[in-house]
Amino acid sequence: MVQRLAASGITAAPVLQAMGTVERHRFVDTALVNQAYEDTSLPIGLGQTISKPSVVARMTELLLGAECARAAGLGRVLEIGTGCGYQAAVLARLAREVYTIERLRALHEKARDYLRPLRLANVHLILGDGMLGYAAGAPYAGIISAAGGESLPQQWCDQLAMGGRLVAPLAGGGGRQVLLVVDKTPQGLKQSVLEAVHFVPLKSGIA
Repeated sequence: MVQRLAASGITAAPVLQAMGTVERHRFVDTALVNQAYEDTSLPIGLGQTISKPSVVARMTELLLGAECARAAGLGRVLEIGTGCGYQAAVLARLAREVYTIERLRALHEKARDYLRPLRLANVHLILGDGMLGYAAGAPYAGIISAAGGESLPQQWCDQLAMGGRLVAPLAGGGGRQVLLVVDKTPQGLKQSVLEAVHFVPLKSGIA
């Protein structure tokens, strides 16, 4: 899997190392274990999915490109949409602290069960409305979202540190999604639109 990621253009050695360290098969249902290392998203229940390894690696690498991360390493990160906990486990290998928030109670508990054996002391699991972000842990060097809405919640931008970077899918025209990168600079927010992606829709509330 790591060789495929490198061949597909992931160049950051720390990202490739983290992807190689975190065993993806631990985060999928038993029936899907033999597909765990294919570059495909897989169902994790409640209409949600575990993202493709290539997308996890790509978004993680983009976070490492934040100005404050280049200067001092990746500090505190907020993940919107814990899902099964796979992305949080990868981020835990790269960031000083990871706050990850999930609105679906059953998934929040599943992620806790999957992550517990890994003993990642720097990961904080939160049950809550990801659209509100998580003000108690702000400001964040990086914010990463596993769900895409029509627009970026203002709270996310507010909770981003100066020099921080937000990576999230955003609904474009015709029901398509694009990957959006937002950098917080002294001159304001700088947005870059990247490739087309496919994520579950961003929703509010706790279920």
